[in-house]
Amino acid sequence: MDEKQQVVAALAAALPDLDQATLAEKIERPKDNKNGDYAFPTFFLAKTLHKAPQLIAQELVAKVDSSGFEKVEVAGPYINFFLDKAKVGGNVLMEILADPENYGSSDLGHGGNVTIDMSSPNIAKPMGMGHLRSTVIGNAIANLMTKTGYHPVKVNHLGDWGTQFGKLMAAYKMWGNEEEVKADPINTLQRYYVKINTEADEHPEYADMGREWFKKLEDGDEEAYRLWVWFRKESLKRFMKIYKLLDVDFDSYNGEAFYNDKMDEIIQLLKDKHLLQESRGAGIVDLSKYDLNPAMVLKSDGSTLYMTRDLTTALFRKRMYGFAKSLYVVGAEQEYYFGQLKAVLTEMGFEWAKQIHYIKFGLMSLNGKKMSTRKGNVVQLEDVLNDSIKMARQQIAEKNPTLANADEVAEQVGVGAVIFHDLKNDRRNRVDFRLEDVVKFEGETGPYVQYAHARAESILRKAGKPSFDGVELALHDEKAWPIVKRLSQYGETVERAAANYDPSLIGKYALALAKDFNQYYAHTRILVDDDQKLERLALVQAVSYVLKSALAILGVKAPDEM
Repeated sequence: MDEKQQVVAALAAALPDLDQATLAEKIERPKDNKNGDYAFPTFFLAKTLHKAPQLIAQELVAKVDSSGFEKVEVAGPYINFFLDKAKVGGNVLMEILADPENYGSSDLGHGGNVTIDMSSPNIAKPMGMGHLRSTVIGNAIANLMTKTGYHPVKVNHLGDWGTQFGKLMAAYKMWGNEEEVKADPINTLQRYYVKINTEADEHPEYADMGREWFKKLEDGDEEAYRLWVWFRKESLKRFMKIYKLLDVDFDSYNGEAFYNDKMDEIIQLLKDKHLLQESRGAGIVDLSKYDLNPAMVLKSDGSTLYMTRDLTTALFRKRMYGFAKSLYVVGAEQEYYFGQLKAVLTEMGFEWAKQIHYIKFGLMSLNGKKMSTRKGNVVQLEDVLNDSIKMARQQIAEKNPTLANADEVAEQVGVGAVIFHDLKNDRRNRVDFRLEDVVKFEGETGPYVQYAHARAESILRKAGKPSFDGVELALHDEKAWPIVKRLSQYGETVERAAANYDPSLIGKYALALAKDFNQYYAHTRILVDDDQKLERLALVQAVSYVLKSALAILGVKAPDEM
């Protein structure tokens, strides 16, 4: 029986007319330990019992079975429950130590597939800082799905088709140099793309040239196809370097081009269901019943759009993976579009449209400034990661100049700092990135949490890496109780983060646990030889395990030394 359920059971005997689900919903966790570990408010009973909440609390506490608790007491309209610290604390530590890999895990998903559309950079353009959010949020959500019993399928829906490729081909044919492109493919192609966009106002014919080249690509022109394959190949090479740094992998790289030969079925289905209407020559689906603008599925010239491709993609993924959920990790500005997408699928009679969830995130700015690929003021993600690694290396050299694997740790800290900074924030909020604030070893940063884990591991090394096999533990140190309470909340934090697709709950949890541990370390002689030494070391080991687990969910490494 978990601790909250113990409180529910004690209350249920005193309130037989209330079901346990209602009782569980009302139970709170006091912020101040002086008010117990769980609290039950009696305000909501006043109307039915026709008594003041304070009186209800006093009468109820006499009926509550307090056995198994340290104490149960009244505080105004609240009944406060104090857990048996020695017993509960020992049980929490033993549970973690017995199976650290699975602590905090659950089987809510029963192995169901969850497709996660994430990252999705555009071919022939550098991955900018704006791509970081979709990549790391999607990866963390995938890890949360795994932790709660689902099977994530990470899909990198590459932007490898569209009129922008026609523009790029036109630019290359006008100004391109093959050797120049081979020497530095992404930056060179990006320069061509920016040039043709910035000069388009003075040369409106450039837009026509771009459309002509894309039409050639769609028609299978040999030269256009050769350029497209080349641009795609070189882009993926560069992307893979960045994904390796971030330690993010994918189950599928099927981009927009993959669906070129699969859209006819969707169009025919829309026609068969009498959903495709003509409007000024274009093919639309009326969504007025959803208070949405019509969704355009075909242009007036019969060509397809993003909507056509995304409808096709959704149907393909359902057939391919039979998903329990289908998640799209994309910017908040696309919320309306995804509302239309889901509405069209619903109109088509696909019940599984309810399983599609739009995981929106806010914009990222750099030092307060917005970034734009088209205007050329994009900050490349690879450059930021490399700068962060260098900054971490400098700090490690100052703190631990004899560290043997300093370069490896610097990469783990530098990359981890960038990831953690993004994920500690609610994904829906706008994030401003300032590198000097991100790589600090103090404050609410990734390195702060990593350093707490490394400190715990250092203590365990000094203690000779003790074994806890077969040891019966009890908690006698009251100063350790806040940490144990935090550790006991890990599983429900993971479940809440998974249910809300909110990795920031894990980031905040990791920061709080690291802070609890550092305060304990500052006021406790852990390695002193006395009767409680093994208990203290068990606490340190449990903290190390859970910090490492929380960081792993976020996609951040936990070095043993820093």
